[in-house]
Parts: sequence; structure tokens; C-alpha cells
Amino acid sequence: MRLLQFWLPGVGARVGVLEGETVVDITAPEANTVLALLQQAEAKGESLAVVAARARARARGVSYPFAQLDGPLAQDRAHLLIPLEPLAVWGAGVTYRRSAEFRDAETNTPRGIYDKVYYGERPELFFKGTAVHCVGSNGAVSIRSDSAFTAPEPEVALVLDSRGQIAGYTLADDVSAWDIERENPLYLPQSKIFLGCCALGPVLVTADEIPDPATIDLTCTIRRGKETIFRGSTSIKQMRRAFAELVGFLIRHNPIPTGTVLMTGTGIIVENQHALRAGDVVEIYSEAIGLLRNPVQRLAA
Repeated sequence: MRLLQFWLPGVGARVGVLEGETVVDITAPEANTVLALLQQAEAKGESLAVVAARARARARGVSYPFAQLDGPLAQDRAHLLIPLEPLAVWGAGVTYRRSAEFRDAETNTPRGIYDKVYYGERPELFFKGTAVHCVGSNGAVSIRSDSAFTAPEPEVALVLDSRGQIAGYTLADDVSAWDIERENPLYLPQSKIFLGCCALGPVLVTADEIPDPATIDLTCTIRRGKETIFRGSTSIKQMRRAFAELVGFLIRHNPIPTGTVLMTGTGIIVENQHALRAGDVVEIYSEAIGLLRNPVQRLAA
């Protein structure tokens, strides 16, 4: 099942199920957010898919074309929202060989620091933020005012309950100020956490819909006006670490709330010559999940 949230002018936020190209409104007092459905699923010991299916069965059948919702954000027009307001977002770094090689070659640190993480027993995990740092599809991701090299990091994100069970998947852009991290690895939080540093969407696909996540492929495109300045692709098969391993380290001595999102790392490297500029549009696509599209803005000093 593909769950999403959307905005209706004069009504407010709604919960929907994407069926083909149609969004069916399943909003109800007990299903007023996707997070509420996830919390119910954990409380009842059921899967998110089962709880959402019950909500779908009770729905009145009001529906909207997905294309009508998948557009610019404005209070006076219907539009997509972030598929889930995450209570916490975490990131996993250097899970792909390409990422380790690039960071060791380009960062002003002793050679091999990222290579050691790639081959090490313990993965790199870092806190990315909360819902206030995140946007959904068509929301603007940001470049820090003090960054000259900010890049998208296209990723698959896991939506977790408090036990670390994977309830679903979505696409993520772990927007990162790479030049700040290059100055010193201890600046990682500043390179990773700022307003508009994370995009999630367009939908949350329940775990039952993707029984083998290794089959997920990703592409990333950066458009500047009418020109495509970058295109790259990767596959989850190229990851060194399994999703379960990353989750296991995340929840080790670290209680997480239901609705935590874990981004799983990127295998698509955007180099300095394609650094983001205000006005660019980043598109991350997976046939299994959909298209996450975000314009780029530069934050004021």
C-alpha cells in the first residue's frame, strides 16, 4: 500500500492511499495522519498495511488525481505534504564503496578515514533532525548561506516503529554541505543539519509491497532551467550493509520513537562541478517508490 498526506484548501491536511494514478482519501478521526496509523499498528501488534487497509475499507471513496496534487505548494491549491512527520531522522554514512572512495579522495583528513568506516564492524550513524528540518515532494530543499558546495544525497529511507521494525520505505534526499564536512569531520552536524536539509516522499510504501528491498534502484537528476546538469544511478544491491544491520546499530542502547526515519546512505555522488544552486530542481526516482522532486533555495545569512 502507498500512503501519503496531502493538503486541501479550506479543509487542511488529509491522509490518502495512492491506487494507480488516483489518491483515495481515507482520513478519519483514528486515521488523521500516517504517523497515527503507524502508532496504532504498533499498539495493536499489526502491520501498517493491515491498519491502513482497514482505514481504506471505511473510506467514503472521495478521490483525487495524483497529478493534481503533485505540483507547487500553495495554501490555495491542493498539494502533496510530507508522507509522515518524522519524530526523528537519522542517517547512515559510507554504506556504498563509491561514497568511501570519493570522501577519502576529496576530504582534507587522513586518507582512509571513510574507508575504515566502510569496512569497519560499526557503521557511521548520525542524527539528521526532526520534522521541522524536513520537506515533502515539491518543497524547497536548502543551501546553507555559508556553504559553497552543497549536494543532494539520494537514498532509500526506512520508516521504523519503536522496536526497530521496518514499517515502510520512502525516498530521501540527505542534503549535505560537503565543503563544511571537508574542513573538519567534527563539523559533520553543521554540514548535515539545517532548515530544509532533508526531503522525504512522495509516498510511504508499506513493507509488504517491497519484500526484497535489494531490488530497489535509484536515479538522481539535477535540472538547471531547461538543462540537465547531472544524472546518476545506483542500486541497493551495491550497499555493503543490510538494512537490518543498520537498524540494529541504531537501536542499540538508543530508544527510538515510533515514526523514526533512517536514511540508508547514498551511492550516487554529485561532485563539486555540479554543486547545487538556487533555482535548481533535484529529482530522485525509484520505480518501487515514485518520484521525489524538490526545488532548491539558498538560505539568507
